[in-house]
Amino acid sequence: MGLKEKLHNIKEKGKGKKWLPAFAAFHTFLYTPNDTTQSGGHVRGADDLKRTMNTVVLALIPCLIFGIFNTGFQHYAAIGEAVGFLSMDALLIGLWKVLPLVVVSYVVGLGVEFIFAIIKGHEVEEGYLVTGMLVPLIVPVDIPLWMLSVAVIFGVVIGKEVFGGTGMNILNPALTIRAFLFFAYPTWMSGDKVWVTGAVERAKDIAEGANLDAISGETILGGLAQGNPVTHSLSDMFFGFIPGSVGETSTFLILLAGLFLIFSKIGSWRIMLSAVLGAIAMGFIFNGVVAAQWITEGSKFYALMSTEYWHHLLIGGFAFGVVFMATDPVTASQTNKGKWIYGFLIGFLSIMIRVFNPAYPEGVMLAILLMNVFAPTIDHYVVQGNVKRRLKRLKVKTA
Repeated sequence: MGLKEKLHNIKEKGKGKKWLPAFAAFHTFLYTPNDTTQSGGHVRGADDLKRTMNTVVLALIPCLIFGIFNTGFQHYAAIGEAVGFLSMDALLIGLWKVLPLVVVSYVVGLGVEFIFAIIKGHEVEEGYLVTGMLVPLIVPVDIPLWMLSVAVIFGVVIGKEVFGGTGMNILNPALTIRAFLFFAYPTWMSGDKVWVTGAVERAKDIAEGANLDAISGETILGGLAQGNPVTHSLSDMFFGFIPGSVGETSTFLILLAGLFLIFSKIGSWRIMLSAVLGAIAMGFIFNGVVAAQWITEGSKFYALMSTEYWHHLLIGGFAFGVVFMATDPVTASQTNKGKWIYGFLIGFLSIMIRVFNPAYPEGVMLAILLMNVFAPTIDHYVVQGNVKRRLKRLKVKTA
């Protein structure tokens, strides 16, 4: 019996009705729905949830491919072997390390989605299509797969399903997963050994007495937080030939993805632009503090404060977070004025957290999660302000 026949029997005869969400999900994935309208006026549009999610995933694919090559390239660069960025050696190492992260993210996350859909009797929602691709791109490449599985389960259940599923969550699920990993397993999410594959294992071998050279996979932000000078060129930072999370290093590809999402009317240009302006404003303030000599060289804040304000846009996960997570239509502000405020505060707080928390120099995750919580409040006051202005105009007209 084919999938269509099984689905028909479930709908018409009620056999195995509790499995309907699972069968329906496979049916809509494999076949084009044949439901047609028969009467009345209807809005015709191609921008349903599935197409929206697939468009975002499509924008993420270049970052994924680049991350695969960069994983292998950084590994060989750290051990002193010269290989080309697009070489087969770099590709094989990258595939071996990155693809399992993608598989585990989707299998575990969609498994939880299917379980909740069957228990609650609703359709399987497509929201995890994007989250499942985001998660492998924002974690260190060598993170144990069992940790990733635990975090995905936590993020999907606590970050989304307990609020009612896709469209009801107040926190970005991918960032919820990363926050859980950071606070539950901090040694696997920070430091100078987790960002280059093989560095952790080599460090253990050295500790056990092996005669090996240590691998340092320190990120630019991690180095600046320790007061170390930047050894990478601006072009390396812009194009992404630096250590970091799998998909966050190439500002160039993230910029192209942002333009694509704006062109497809999925990503909010107001949030992206205002976040950049907020980051520049905070960075400019810190540069002014250093120029005024209120913070002198030798202070633990000096290296990050003295970093050129616009360099903050090229390092860390700022660009990735702003383009793909701050613009999440579910957890972001919905009003146009609210988007400007929401985005500006994300950029402003991201750089503030970078500087004032040397133990965690990457601040965009915490900034976005914080503003996710305040987004409804921002929209509330924007709407109330609009109502008051309209009432005031009404009183003037009727006076």
